[in-house]
Amino acid sequence: MRPRVFCGIAAAVALFATACSSGGSGSGDSSNGGGATQASAAGAFPVKVVDCAGKETSVKQAPKKIVTTDAAALEMLLELGAGDRIIGTGFPPGKGSLPAAVADQGAKVPVLGDTMIPKEKLLGSGADLYVDTFGPMPGMGAAGAGPTEEELKAAGIQHVLLLSTACASGPKAAKGPRTDLAEVENDVRRLGAVTGTAARAEELVGAMEKQIGEVRTATAAVPEAQRPGYFVFDFDAGTKQPMAICGKQVANAVITLAGARNVFADCEGDFKPVSWEDVVAKNPDWIQLAVRNRGSEEANRKAFDEAEAFLKSFPATQGLKAVQEGHFLRLGSEVTTIAGIRNADTVRQIAATVHPTLVKNGQ
Repeated sequence: MRPRVFCGIAAAVALFATACSSGGSGSGDSSNGGGATQASAAGAFPVKVVDCAGKETSVKQAPKKIVTTDAAALEMLLELGAGDRIIGTGFPPGKGSLPAAVADQGAKVPVLGDTMIPKEKLLGSGADLYVDTFGPMPGMGAAGAGPTEEELKAAGIQHVLLLSTACASGPKAAKGPRTDLAEVENDVRRLGAVTGTAARAEELVGAMEKQIGEVRTATAAVPEAQRPGYFVFDFDAGTKQPMAICGKQVANAVITLAGARNVFADCEGDFKPVSWEDVVAKNPDWIQLAVRNRGSEEANRKAFDEAEAFLKSFPATQGLKAVQEGHFLRLGSEVTTIAGIRNADTVRQIAATVHPTLVKNGQ
């Protein structure tokens, strides 16, 4: 996705950090009112869904015209096979950021907003379903004030939240760090039920669980104290002040499942600006060079090279253990910090790098 796409990573998007956070379950806890969508049978309607406060509504029939807030929701729907029903999105995917299998279809989806979709455009889109990754964003002021539930209802648009990303704050938010991908999997199942693609959703979740289960089994014997410290260096957020991945961000679950230890897991919320002194104090064993997809292998390689060169030349980071030992991972931001099916692939990639004798990538 483009630098503007994701909440909390780019400097400009840091404004979203407190409101557009990735909540979800910490250890399989569905206390945020999430859980799997309720349906009497695969493909049956109505389908009951809940919001972050646990309020229940019903989707009466499979939607024919869907609008998504951003590329995260868009990608899930494309993977579920509902792409032919998507009539628009906000925060569109950047070139090269979608999986190859759905990239062409994703590129054809009309862009209704380069960032948040203007309220009037959303209400007049003709959609019958709005899949919302973020939910209300009071920290964004007027820019984050989307349509009210009453306005959506009046326009004939049903509203479904991705609970894994929209419900980090409030009384129903999960307690403690996020250590699994249960809520991401639940979102896949929810969208599968809502769009009548439940069978495909189970296939996708089954593949995620198989891959993650293999990694967890392989690394189970590694004591907590011996799990390597891991820092995600968000190069696109700028180098003046690093942005830490906190315990409630989906990346914390990805890192934990990979058998590593997020060095900033103890900070509250999902993202937090920190200082280079803070990073030095944590002295991570591994550093992920997290850059957003530039659209080509050559452009991506150049961005990774620049991120690595900065850490090697910057006085504050030259002496870090990871820098001294060349312990860098070149993994994109999108598949690490954005909730989605590819999180499971990232779990294996990280595990295969930090535990090469235990986990083989792609096997």
